[in-house]
Amino acid sequence: MPNKVVAFSLPRWPLTIWLLHAGADVPRDIRIALVASLFGTLPIFLGGVVNAVAVSLLVAIRNPSAPFVIWLIMEVVLCCTRLFLLISAHRAAASGKRTQTDAYVVLAVLWGASVGYGAFVSMVSGDWVSATLACLSAAAMVGGICFRNFGAPRLVAVMIFLSLGPCCVAAALSRQPILLIILIQIPFYLFAMSSAAFRLNKLLVSTMKAERENDHRARHDVLTGLPNRAGVVDAMSRMYMGQAREDLNAALFYLDLDGFKPVNDNYGHAAGDTLLVMVAERLRALKGPSDLVARIGGDEFVVVVSGLSHQAASDFADRLIDEISTPFDLTPTVTVSIGTSIGVALIPEHGEEVHAILQAADNALYAAKGMGKARWAIASRQ
Repeated sequence: MPNKVVAFSLPRWPLTIWLLHAGADVPRDIRIALVASLFGTLPIFLGGVVNAVAVSLLVAIRNPSAPFVIWLIMEVVLCCTRLFLLISAHRAAASGKRTQTDAYVVLAVLWGASVGYGAFVSMVSGDWVSATLACLSAAAMVGGICFRNFGAPRLVAVMIFLSLGPCCVAAALSRQPILLIILIQIPFYLFAMSSAAFRLNKLLVSTMKAERENDHRARHDVLTGLPNRAGVVDAMSRMYMGQAREDLNAALFYLDLDGFKPVNDNYGHAAGDTLLVMVAERLRALKGPSDLVARIGGDEFVVVVSGLSHQAASDFADRLIDEISTPFDLTPTVTVSIGTSIGVALIPEHGEEVHAILQAADNALYAAKGMGKARWAIASRQ
């Protein structure tokens, strides 16, 4: 069975929902993947933490006044809290629990504001060594902000604004005419980096949508829209993943249509395709919310039903035969009758691994066909 998918929670607060907005019509699974990207790249995160704390510490040692001590305290508190939340989120996601995405995002915004505060108080202090160090640190952070948060371009824009925006205010208050160039540089830089983040996000979402569509096509039958063989393996693996043997209780029905070839020969392949779609619709109507219907070959279908005992599986096989034996109206003037042979495998009695279960049901199908048409057979015990 595949490894459990690690998922980080989507935001719930209005502010964080807005900050993590990925664009219109972005599917939920892609939004979850984009949120997960915010919790990745741990080395870059640690690099930013070390840099921010180290710079604020050095500046506070050089200027041990209240504004710089406050900056140091802010950096230590924010960085330690963010690191704690990051580690906690990974543990929660790994165990399937809700992650503190909202708090994590808000702390990221506050950290951007702290970096901007440090640059501001350094510039207005008149100590140009501290100012140079703080501003270089803030500018260096922008690359990490963009790289770590590419899945949330609004968050990128806000964090860059809070990190570098205060430098513009400090330049205007400095009474140093040469620094007024910052009033041009930083807005341009903010616009350029934010635009790049939005373009990168749009490209990323488009790529993820294409991959999602390709994956769907690879796992589904084009004609009926049902899962194909690969889709069955994937779906069953996820359905029964991590369950103990005593908790497994399901039945797999492997159907092969009787009399399908004459429909193709007498009425054409278009009629045959219509018949397959109608069979798929009938099987869908029989399944419950936790069941699975798939088309795994030309006229071969699979139905997986959870919670069936041996007797219930027998009754359901009879029901499938009756349902498929009911005539199909292909057109207002063409009605055809077919049947189905069914091989039944019980889970876990006849296997716990998907391919073994399919093989057991396939062997039972051949036994059923050997008894004549419209019959079913249960697989032999392993």
